[in-house]
Amino acid sequence: MTPELPHPVPSPCINVCEMDAATGLCRGCLRTIDEIVAWGAAGDDYKRAVWNEIRRREAAIDWG
Repeated sequence: MTPELPHPVPSPCINVCEMDAATGLCRGCLRTIDEIVAWGAAGDDYKRAVWNEIRRREAAIDWG
């Protein structure tokens, strides 16, 4: 699935809204608080860039 491609770009929020103090990222969507706050007024280019960051963050996590 590539949610960063459609228009409008969908929110990555999965309703698990808890900020991790160690990483500064939401444990549900892996966004920073600044990215979350900016999302509603942001354009598709910004949202796609955030999705790219989320993908990068996911790849860096040791899920094991």
